[in-house]
Amino acid sequence: MSDKPGETPDDGQNPFKGTPFEQFFGQMMGGAGGAAGGLPAGMPDLSQLLSQIQFLMQPHDGPVNWDFALDMARKAVAQSPDPSPSQRQQDAVADAVRLADHWLDETTEFPSGVTSTAAWSRAEWIVGTTDVWKVLVEPIAESSVAALGGALPEEARAMSGPLLGILGKAVGGMLAQQVGSGLGALAAEVLSVSDIGLPLAAAGKAAIVPANVTAFAEGLDVSEDDVLLYLALREAAHQRLFAHVPWLRDHLIGAVADYARGIEINAEGIQSQIEEQMRGVDPANPESMQQLLEGGMFDLPRSPAQEAALQRLEVTLALVEGWVDEVVGQATAERMPSATKLQEAFRRRRAAGGPAEETFATLVGLELRPRRLRDASTLWGSLRTRQGTEARDGVWMHPDLLPSAADLDDPLGFREDASAPAELSSEDFDAELMKLLGDDSTGSPEE
Repeated sequence: MSDKPGETPDDGQNPFKGTPFEQFFGQMMGGAGGAAGGLPAGMPDLSQLLSQIQFLMQPHDGPVNWDFALDMARKAVAQSPDPSPSQRQQDAVADAVRLADHWLDETTEFPSGVTSTAAWSRAEWIVGTTDVWKVLVEPIAESSVAALGGALPEEARAMSGPLLGILGKAVGGMLAQQVGSGLGALAAEVLSVSDIGLPLAAAGKAAIVPANVTAFAEGLDVSEDDVLLYLALREAAHQRLFAHVPWLRDHLIGAVADYARGIEINAEGIQSQIEEQMRGVDPANPESMQQLLEGGMFDLPRSPAQEAALQRLEVTLALVEGWVDEVVGQATAERMPSATKLQEAFRRRRAAGGPAEETFATLVGLELRPRRLRDASTLWGSLRTRQGTEARDGVWMHPDLLPSAADLDDPLGFREDASAPAELSSEDFDAELMKLLGDDSTGSPEE
């Protein structure tokens, strides 16, 4: 019999002994005596456990309870007024995007990628981006649940199949709370559907959140009309890039999936961390469970595979944002006197990230902001100056042609020995492309 308060009797049959979950399930037993319901001493009472975490156990399919997450996000944005945009705001967005596309025609070889425009409320932004968030978040959720289950020893997994199912549902509920909180915070600040650098809506859908644009403009010495037009330029530029670089969307989402696959949980390494967090948790009190989430239960050290995937994601996001910054800078140079001030404001905002982005990074484990936006913009501008617009945009033909993190360290040196390209035949062009891709084969271009 243990003399420590809160511990349950242990006759050697507790499969969670010595694992990060021993403290948690020990507390779930409370004073149940260890053998309630005919269970072996040291095993938690299933009926008690189910009632205590019922708030996490709403029925759902998949690793995240999305109905619960979206309900939380919508309730978060409903705490302040969130009216649907008026027809005047809808027309203003459509006019701004139309003018932006006209200006961008002169700065890039990529034609317009916009097929429709919309002015969204914050709640509409949540609904309109949910399908993509599912693709981004579910691989992380699945890997987290699998890794937590894998932290149990084999004996525990063999003896506690039902408990593992409950654990998976509980973790899925916790993640739903995290995702809902993160999306609600993001919706309160995001300016457009492409604001975080990832394509969050259907292809060709250029959507802007007027309420957030108004709030953002209040802190600038620039008219709201100029802010809207500048934002429309950025949105239209994002749409062009993703529409005409077909591999880019999968490349970014693939980096997120690689990040998820790299999740590793070392039971011994995190045991003391989780036990320390769980000592203050009352399983019958949902508020204490929420405090556990806010304390970073899933804030685990990144594995080497995760670090590599995160670097690839950050570099690609920086290149996307840098390209957008470069082409918008070209489009506004002779037309918009306030463009320099707006460019600097957007650079600071994207490079530093706001409170909402920090919240989402803490909850989901990903920082979706390009820390090296200035370096990337300098690189694209330097390449255009030396080789022209076609050469700059041609780098997007294949992911292997993209600048690396090392190239961002010396943005002016990217292909510094290259001059304006001479006219090449199609055969010569294919041969040069194969060289850049590192293919030493001697086959024909068709092969």
